[in-house]
Amino acid sequence: MKFVDLGLATTLLEGLDAMGFQNATPIQEQAIPALLNGQDVLACAQTGTGKTAAFLLPILNRLIEDPIDGIDTVILEPTRELAIQVDQQLEGFSYFTNVSSVAIYGGRDGHSMEMEMRALKKGVDVVVATPGRFLAHLQLGYVNLDTVRHLVLDEADRMLDMGFVQDIMTIVNKIPRTRQTFLFSATMPNEIRKFSQSLLRDPLEISIAISKPASGITQGVFFVEDERKNKLIEHLLRLEAPDRRILVFAGTKRAVKDLNSHLKNKGFKSAEIHSDLEQQQREDTLLSFKNASVPILVATDVLSRGIDIKNIEVVINFDVPGDPDDYVHRIGRTARADATGEAFTLVSRMGRKKFDRIEQLMGIKVPVLPLPEGLQGGDDGGDDHRSRRGTRGGRNVKHRSDGRPQHGRPQGNRHQGGGAYGGRTQGSGQQSSGQQGGEQQGGRPNGNNSRPANEADLANPAPRRQQPPHPGQPEGNPPIGDGAPRKKRRNRGGRNRRKGGDKGSGEGQQPSNPPTPPAAPNE
Repeated sequence: MKFVDLGLATTLLEGLDAMGFQNATPIQEQAIPALLNGQDVLACAQTGTGKTAAFLLPILNRLIEDPIDGIDTVILEPTRELAIQVDQQLEGFSYFTNVSSVAIYGGRDGHSMEMEMRALKKGVDVVVATPGRFLAHLQLGYVNLDTVRHLVLDEADRMLDMGFVQDIMTIVNKIPRTRQTFLFSATMPNEIRKFSQSLLRDPLEISIAISKPASGITQGVFFVEDERKNKLIEHLLRLEAPDRRILVFAGTKRAVKDLNSHLKNKGFKSAEIHSDLEQQQREDTLLSFKNASVPILVATDVLSRGIDIKNIEVVINFDVPGDPDDYVHRIGRTARADATGEAFTLVSRMGRKKFDRIEQLMGIKVPVLPLPEGLQGGDDGGDDHRSRRGTRGGRNVKHRSDGRPQHGRPQGNRHQGGGAYGGRTQGSGQQSSGQQGGEQQGGRPNGNNSRPANEADLANPAPRRQQPPHPGQPEGNPPIGDGAPRKKRRNRGGRNRRKGGDKGSGEGQQPSNPPTPPAAPNE
């Protein structure tokens, strides 16, 4: 279906034509007619299907045909980047109209707060905002929402995950109940359905390919251990043409920083984006990536939802996301609309179960790709991923010719001599098993890794190893812990007893906590 068949205003069609939009997507075909008729809509569609235009076009159409004085629409977005992007799309669609809008989000200086305040006091037509920042303006008392006719909750599942429920309900309670409400989400868990029941009135429910990636995405998975991932990333980036736009996702801010630093050290032109950056830095980085001055962007999941950047040819998952839905959102940054793209995921041994859940959600098996030469071995996707040199308890474990592990310490009984762990040496009074009666095997005593014994050794056993004197101990006495009896220490002659007290009767002794006996005097 074409946009001209949806009954939109002429000035709105001119803006669509200038932006190159001709045909409506399935979500737009179903949602736009219902919204033009004033019906509430609960829509769930995969990322990259045109949800933003599906709710913006009916709002703009009504403002063109029936303008009002005051705030007409409030659109809530989970992230700053989404708020900026939706506001930019709105400006493009309304280029040939008189509709005004403002993007309200945090992370900027005090001057931006004053600009937002002036727009809200004046009564801008459309407000695109993050919940926390918009609530801060509401609490200052100068925002009038009595004229609001449309409320849009975009990426509602994401906002619930981020803990915005209370902020959203506070905002909703200040908007007239006669409003028209649009709730758009990429997933439809039970929490969203329960949440929608308190907001929507007899909504039209639309579900299009929930949690399914776009058909234009070619997927592949590499089974590789963490220590080889950087090398594999380098290999993949060198294979791609230098002018291709590549988005790399990592699960944590630390992983993003480390990977971007590694790529720069290897000569790649890359940048990073995460929540630790200032808002202006994030905007500048996105702009550099959009205009291809920086072809490689390493990012956290802050960019996995709703960000519409044209011509992203490749998406690489450096690790497996914890939520299967997040995988669909990540790879959905490529193959937008009718385009095509590639998505590669690097899966370590620890990420196997998480990736199995992703495949179950999508209902497909992602093809396993072979590792390039030089990176094979370890976790290469076979049934037996154990190599002859494995790890146990975080330590390297070598294997002997008989298959048993050989650690760096002696394998003999630590209590049978050898001197490696202290105690008695061979011939000092107790013989180990296999050596009693003078038996030897191959010139080496059983249970001991020492050098081969000879007749002189057996006839003249090594003297007992002497420990240095203990501090405060007379010289010449045997060291403590070497088998010699300790010198018995006792409380001397009534030092701690009253004069005339009877030893053993308890008379004159302290009832508890007796003092520590004094150390032996130096002789």
